[in-house]
Amino acid sequence: MIKFKELLNRFEPFPFKDFRDEIKSYQKKDKYSYIGPDGEIYDIRNELNNLSGKRWLFFLNSVEITNYPTTGEESYGHELRKIHPSPKPPQLMKKIIEFFTKEGGWVLDPFMGVGGTLLGASLCRRNAVGIDISSKYVEVYREVSKKLGLKEQIAIVEDGRNIPLIFEDIGEFFDLILTDPPYSNMQARPKTGDKAKKLGKSFSTPFTDDPRDIGNVDHRTFLQSLKEIIEKAIPYLKKGKYLVVFTKDLQPNKENINLLHADIVLTLSEIKGLTFKGYKIWFDQSQNLYPFGYPFSYVSNQFHQFILIFRKEI
Repeated sequence: MIKFKELLNRFEPFPFKDFRDEIKSYQKKDKYSYIGPDGEIYDIRNELNNLSGKRWLFFLNSVEITNYPTTGEESYGHELRKIHPSPKPPQLMKKIIEFFTKEGGWVLDPFMGVGGTLLGASLCRRNAVGIDISSKYVEVYREVSKKLGLKEQIAIVEDGRNIPLIFEDIGEFFDLILTDPPYSNMQARPKTGDKAKKLGKSFSTPFTDDPRDIGNVDHRTFLQSLKEIIEKAIPYLKKGKYLVVFTKDLQPNKENINLLHADIVLTLSEIKGLTFKGYKIWFDQSQNLYPFGYPFSYVSNQFHQFILIFRKEI
């Protein structure tokens, strides 16, 4: 079993940096507020991040609309990362990390996939640890990181259920847990839409065929498995810090309305000391419209995902 302490001894982290360490170079405005070199106002009571009040305010918008390119330099290796069914844009992960941590802070992703969180951390000089059961995905992350000339973060091929063994004796170490787990068994379900019609057969795109993959199990088992992994990760998150989880609802059917985001909120809220604080909706404009249900019934093109935000209170 890989031990994080051993990997940490060989890792050169980004140094911690708090804007308050340079507050003497800022212009005092009032008791708590200072005007920074960029002309923006900073509050010295800010323990969470290094953002000005203006940038903090912008992040509070509950809808995040993006149109990140999937080709060229600004795609951040998407041509390689797209082997994963749902790779997250490093630019978006960077924005989230910058709000919930200070420079040099530590981020954990127990479902790292092809490393969107880790790439985002490197882009904003944070340190990160990613875990995934797929060695293929981890290798793609390393290849992309090298290609982009970014700092390679700590990536571990392992089952997230083994988090207590990996992080044995490190205590409350992380400033943020940011992760994008499977959306129940959405990817493992047979696809019957436009692409399937063109191929003349249904198909599925599971994350892996590994029996440990929680994206290949039924809905109830998925929720309990997700809870188990997150519950094992929470002891290594600092008190007062945040857990951020991406998810997407499934199409409703006769058996279930499939509001997966609500099911995840209810399930993770059962974890002692973890409090749900709200969500952001990510609208990805780079996706294409498909005529689902045409010409018989309404079937939504779900272009949005939920970014669920929890806080560790104790």
